[in-house]
Amino acid sequence: MHRHCVRPGSRVRLADVDPDDSGKHAHELAAKAKLAGDIERLAELQERLYAEHRYAVLIVLQGMDTAGKDGTIKHVMSGVNPSGCEVAPFKVPTEEEAAHDFLWRVHRHAPRRGHITIFNRSHYEDVLAPRVHRTFPKRVLRQRYDHINAFEHILAENDTLVLKFFLHISKNEQRRRLQERLRDPSKQWKFSPADLKERRLWDRYVDAYEKLLTRCSTEAAPWYVIPSNKKWYRNLSVAEILIDALDGLGCTYPPPALLPAQLKRIRL
Repeated sequence: MHRHCVRPGSRVRLADVDPDDSGKHAHELAAKAKLAGDIERLAELQERLYAEHRYAVLIVLQGMDTAGKDGTIKHVMSGVNPSGCEVAPFKVPTEEEAAHDFLWRVHRHAPRRGHITIFNRSHYEDVLAPRVHRTFPKRVLRQRYDHINAFEHILAENDTLVLKFFLHISKNEQRRRLQERLRDPSKQWKFSPADLKERRLWDRYVDAYEKLLTRCSTEAAPWYVIPSNKKWYRNLSVAEILIDALDGLGCTYPPPALLPAQLKRIRL
């Protein structure tokens, strides 16, 4: 089991996970060089996944504001073929979405066979925000945890590889990144006054994340808590886990429609 994987049945305490951890990777330049090779490998594995058309892959990204969900997608998935990879962001439900059960809008975006779909935020917002803002009773939240586990189990039983990443940053690192947004004209558009309001609820968010990580890391759909204060380590860790998981699927290229002898006789 990977060192950042949440063992099913274990209790998560985020205070026990150092967001500055970089494992055995002490040097940023060496890590970035390895990431470049991993991106190439990931592109190769995605091509086999797409060609074989047997499995689907769902990647879930969650984290506090500024944790780096967009950055992870941009850097880790930079080598994959866009025709076989989609990103689905989940914001406040629309009127139509709110008129259905909370998983309706999510299931519509589940990946097709041969494809990778990345959830930038996800169905976990529907247990996270209600717990933080105390809009639903705990009884409803407990039911939702069970519904989420059942939903992900259905996906896994239908040949969808489900990988969930919580990008773990410290409160001080979030402050630094918010200040950077305010100073940089190219990033100011990302800043919202609501960010400050949500930041004041930091401890509630930590508690809510600990609950969902504990309740919803399963054999079928494990959670990984990725130390993310160092962006380069965050990217490398996610890439390594994706490569190991995709490699484990054993995808191969389908056989050609013609026999080798027939292929040799073709003249173009």
